[in-house]
Amino acid sequence: MKNIFILTLILSTTFLISVKAQNTSPTQNIRGVIIDKQSQMQIPGANVVLMGSDPIKGSVSNADGRFKITEVKAGRYDLKISYLGYKEIVLPNIDVSAGKEVVLEIGMEENISSLEEVVVSGSKKNETQNEMVSVSGRSFSMEEVNRYAGGRSDPSRLAANFAGVSSPDDSRNDIVIRGNSPTGVLWRIEGLNIPNPNHFSTVGTTGGPVSAINTNVIKNSDFFTSAFPAEYGNANAGVFDLGFRTGNSEKREHTIQLGALTGLEAMTEGPINKEKGSSYLLAYRYSFTGLAQQMGIPIGTAATPFYQDLSFKINGGQTKFGKFTLFGLGAKSKIEFLHDKIDSTDLFANSVKDSYFSSDIGLVGLKHFIKVNDKSYVNTVIGATYNGSNYLEDNIATDVKPLERYIENKSNQIHYSINTSFNSKINSRLFIKAGIISEVIALNLDARQKDSNNVWRQYWDFKDNTSLHQIYAQAKYRFSDRLTLNAGLHTQLLALNNSTSIEPRIGLKYQVSEKHTFSMGYGMHSQMQPTDVYFYRARLADGTYLQTNKDLDFTRSQHFVLGYDVLPVKDWRIKAEIYYQMLSNVPASETPGSFSMLNAGASFLPNDQSYLKNSGTGTNYGAELTIEKFFTKGYYALITATIYESKYKGSDGIERNTAFNGKYVYNVLAGKEFKLGKEKRNIISIGIKMTQAGGRYYTPVDLAASQISQSQVLQGDDYAFTQRNSDFFRFDVKIGFTLNSKRSKLSQSLFFDIQNVTNNKNVFAQRYNPVTNSVNTAYQIGFFPNFGYKIQF
Repeated sequence: MKNIFILTLILSTTFLISVKAQNTSPTQNIRGVIIDKQSQMQIPGANVVLMGSDPIKGSVSNADGRFKITEVKAGRYDLKISYLGYKEIVLPNIDVSAGKEVVLEIGMEENISSLEEVVVSGSKKNETQNEMVSVSGRSFSMEEVNRYAGGRSDPSRLAANFAGVSSPDDSRNDIVIRGNSPTGVLWRIEGLNIPNPNHFSTVGTTGGPVSAINTNVIKNSDFFTSAFPAEYGNANAGVFDLGFRTGNSEKREHTIQLGALTGLEAMTEGPINKEKGSSYLLAYRYSFTGLAQQMGIPIGTAATPFYQDLSFKINGGQTKFGKFTLFGLGAKSKIEFLHDKIDSTDLFANSVKDSYFSSDIGLVGLKHFIKVNDKSYVNTVIGATYNGSNYLEDNIATDVKPLERYIENKSNQIHYSINTSFNSKINSRLFIKAGIISEVIALNLDARQKDSNNVWRQYWDFKDNTSLHQIYAQAKYRFSDRLTLNAGLHTQLLALNNSTSIEPRIGLKYQVSEKHTFSMGYGMHSQMQPTDVYFYRARLADGTYLQTNKDLDFTRSQHFVLGYDVLPVKDWRIKAEIYYQMLSNVPASETPGSFSMLNAGASFLPNDQSYLKNSGTGTNYGAELTIEKFFTKGYYALITATIYESKYKGSDGIERNTAFNGKYVYNVLAGKEFKLGKEKRNIISIGIKMTQAGGRYYTPVDLAASQISQSQVLQGDDYAFTQRNSDFFRFDVKIGFTLNSKRSKLSQSLFFDIQNVTNNKNVFAQRYNPVTNSVNTAYQIGFFPNFGYKIQF
């Protein structure tokens, strides 16, 4: 810990020297484009006013819909946009720093009738980027991801603060949405579906210890927890719909960042051709967790993880053939668990084995946008995603047994995708969107393990491809400026076994008054099984193998949601939702038993079940409450509370708690900024986060059987998910310093994110330890001092 205080002193001294050296005060620009949200046409003549500026500053959009407000001092502002015939909107919490321009794309919605005066809520904070959403949707920004305490610059950990979401696991960022397995989450980046955008990921999972998504490159994005629009398929739990922001098309800007977990990062952006509006954005990160370990920062394992990632977006600007955008993400990670360098408290390793793990992620896509006419456009994305992992495990040499390898798992999948949609604003009331998503999935699954007779058992041996095709159509119809209907139909086909589904979606939103809104939603959702499940091979008595799971159908889930939204006073929001989900066609064991795919992802081990049938069911239901103070007047607050139940039935028909049934979770977040100096240009911020969640259910270890086999064996069906971990509790504090230079257009920020301040011992797992020959409790990460430093210029 001594090294941490030395580093803190060095960084703080750098700040003090920078403060002392400044003389003159530069300003910054806010600029962007204003468009019709549905037709994507530019809106000329819109009034833009920077609220809170002294004197008041503003601008009017030009013929191309573009506006610019110059000479803006560093600080936070609200931006009001108005145009005749459109709903007036206010963008809150525009954060202006000396080191970076603020570039915005603002969508406005046309009024139904200019004769009726309609008062619209004065903030877009409670709206999603996707306008087809009626319920269970939330937008989030890069600024939020980096602002909240305990977030680790990770979109998944940000989402864990929202109502209905639980992630009481410090070691991984898997998220549980309304009691569903993390495998039910869909990740989409710039229109491309990606199986898992995390370092140290494996085939069939959606989470990992560290996100490969660089939060400095994402733009305002959406997160859905239920009854999501028809354009999203092959998901039962929720959707992350992320986008990369466009690089600055007028000036070059750079960012250098250093963090205990995110590592060393460099980002650059700027124009390629100013006349065409083309630009580039490139960001690279390199981990140095080994250094963090030497400084005494606990990361949950004594092994040293290594990871690096690269993100980019090249915007081609406007051409006569439309607008082209090239984007991509690449990531590599690896770690070695050596038995003589760990102990029994290590979260991931086994003290009598050596294991080696590596994973790679790749994503590249080309997006094309072209207008058909003034009211319609076509958006197309073609690309490919890659996920691969390599896991090797050796036993430890003894006097009677030599060192030898006994597990090899080399798996990868490539998704070649096209996602194209036709979008048309028929009139001020009706907007339609229809599209096709096709994916060719190339799989290479190669895994084997030695049995008790020291004979290799090849439980995965598949190298081929299949395809998943989705078609959808959806419409938004506004009966009035207060009453909106969203409806759609989604269908999909898995070519592997000709599984099909037809999924209706419907949502209704009624704004009773300026402050009160009611909403409801229904959705039928279907999802294919994790790809490795289909190709797991059962070994027959004659030594041959059989793929018994290949004909598994989609798991299906029906979502019912009712919501109520109230804005009691300015800048405050209260939202309540109740929901009920019915799951069917869940893979369960052929013979009566407790196994269910609804528990997939609880242990993070690959599936080892054969002879599965779609005979299981499940139910999730609960109530959620969100109380939010938007970031204005220098402070914010977010309180979320969820009570829920998550139950399932296996093939034996007995109802049990799922592995993700924590019963309840609540979060309390709050923060305050204090402006410093004569010009109020520099900022000290402090934020807190408190999380408490119910402990999850698990199946206890059969100690006697484990001692005999010298490996972990769980108790039988009668004990499945009958034990429960103690409740999870964590309190985090984040202190930040932001310095906006007086000498040049440069800003610096330094933060200290002290996680689990109380050093609460949250249970990670109960597991058999062959060294102690007993069941030990492994705990999650305790007191965790994270830090970061960023400079923008």
